Amino acid sequence: MPADRILLIRHAQSQWNAEGRWQGQQGPGLSALGHRQAEATAAFLSARADDVRSLVSSDLPRVTETAAPTARALGLPLETDTRLREIDVGWWSGLTTHEVVARDGDRMAEIRDGADLPRGGAESVADLRARVAPAVDELAAAHDGGTILVFCHGGPVRAVVGALLGLSIVAERALAGPDNCSRTVVLHRGDHGSRLHRYNDTAHLVGVGEGSPTARYG
Repeated sequence: MPADRILLIRHAQSQWNAEGRWQGQQGPGLSALGHRQAEATAAFLSARADDVRSLVSSDLPRVTETAAPTARALGLPLETDTRLREIDVGWWSGLTTHEVVARDGDRMAEIRDGADLPRGGAESVADLRARVAPAVDELAAAHDGGTILVFCHGGPVRAVVGALLGLSIVAERALAGPDNCSRTVVLHRGDHGSRLHRYNDTAHLVGVGEGSPTARYG
């Protein structure tokens, strides 16, 4: 029997989020606002998540910095898994959308028209889903009941939800990009399968600052 609940948490605002830069698998850690968001998330989770079995994170700095306060508050080790990384956007990393359009306008136009091409010569959304969705399924299957906290990125959250709902890569675009430190909850009900219970919830950040939806791949 898998974990009862998977709680997917997008990382807090990073320095490149604040500057509107594409990150992918590169970039620095959190902004000052991001650190406040991470602490608020830790306070919320530690007050409510009394059945947490493990805490797993992407190994990128903006995610481990987000997860660390929660790991301390719950007294759990912070495990990392490279499969939870954001989509690799190759040489687009560090550029603003305006700069990407100026340098790779034709590819960006095709992507906006629905083509799932490798971003910056690296990964496509299909590549991302094929990497992330099985990883989260594996994490869920490794635990008998309880809650698993998965700190990751906006792209992986959408990929997991898209796979769960049976959406095509094109249809997945109908999902709003998760906000910084948002919570997405997937419930497992044994033979009844998995259900999306909550998506992109930032209510715990009221008074702290939600940042912005940011560039899609952050």
